[in-house]
Amino acid sequence: MYLTNHNTQRELLLSATLPSNIEPIAQKVLAAERLTVNDAVTLFEQANLSLLALLASYANYRKNGDEVAFNKNFHIEPTNICVYKCKFCSYQRELGQDGAWEMSLRQIEELSSTFKERGITEVHIVGGVHPKWDVDYYGKMVQRVKQTLPQVHVKAFSAIELHFIFTKAKLSYREGMRKLKAYGLDSIPGGGAEIFDAEIRARICPDKAKTEQWLAIHEAAHLEGVSSNATMLYGHIESFRHRAMHMELLRELQDKTNGFNCFIPLKFRKANNPLSYLGETNTVDDLRTFAVARLFLDNFNHIKGYWPMLGKEVTKMALSFGVNDIDGTIDDTTKIYSMAGVEDQKPIMTVDDLTSLISSVGKLPIERDSCYRAIKKYY
Repeated sequence: MYLTNHNTQRELLLSATLPSNIEPIAQKVLAAERLTVNDAVTLFEQANLSLLALLASYANYRKNGDEVAFNKNFHIEPTNICVYKCKFCSYQRELGQDGAWEMSLRQIEELSSTFKERGITEVHIVGGVHPKWDVDYYGKMVQRVKQTLPQVHVKAFSAIELHFIFTKAKLSYREGMRKLKAYGLDSIPGGGAEIFDAEIRARICPDKAKTEQWLAIHEAAHLEGVSSNATMLYGHIESFRHRAMHMELLRELQDKTNGFNCFIPLKFRKANNPLSYLGETNTVDDLRTFAVARLFLDNFNHIKGYWPMLGKEVTKMALSFGVNDIDGTIDDTTKIYSMAGVEDQKPIMTVDDLTSLISSVGKLPIERDSCYRAIKKYY
């Protein structure tokens, strides 16, 4: 489905005979006009998959050309002990429960030291919401990483973790962000967004931070000069309209702050959690979701296909559906999706693996930093 020539893509779209309900949406894409929630729902429900690939590839090329980015990174997951019990989560444990872990600051420093002299540019820190840890402990995690790897970008702590520790410390969100920034925090990941609809959240994650709080924390981060990512957990009990409305809230905040680096659709995985009975959505829906995200989120430059969640083959396919980033080397440092049953239980890819995957579909590999500045082009 991949078409490298942007003019050819445009010519095909202009010459195609499209269904009457799809043609006005395609014209909006060609004219770089903003889609509505109803447009997104129509694309989810009725657009031909090949047409979605063509539209998303066209929109992506306009922003990113043929380049697909990756970075050299590793994860620190300091604990899976969490005060929340989200029904989609396979990761959470309680204090003292079998399978629970919590890392000391010394252990975090030791893990970081194993990545010296390896060209790592990003450390991603996220885990459970530990009932006993406070904002200074979280700050010291960042500080220890920075002391060990001074040049590394630290992307750390989901809005769910931040809401808990800022509330505990009686800090406003902006005060809390300033405090963590002083410890060395560079950006925050997009986790915890799930689906923003209140009724869906009440059913799958009733006790965690609300939609308004997630958005407010990211806005506070952006206002304090801390960029962030955004996510959406799809493929469980939500509808296509819920997905579109979720993305609309993200688009509105991006209009306001321009602080999001990328959007990452995250697929619900069924193993070892209370929603296992739902099964998992199929690859067609995965690709459809990436394509609609690329078309709807016109103010996001980057759409990420997180390969440890998707698997390498689906990630490769997603590069023809508007995805221009596939995350990084990882080096077997995350358990969140392996505990939920993904096929690749030891997520690791070398630079050669990443560039080969990207090149195999005619795209141009580029190593990036955490803010999408080019470090090295592999073409």
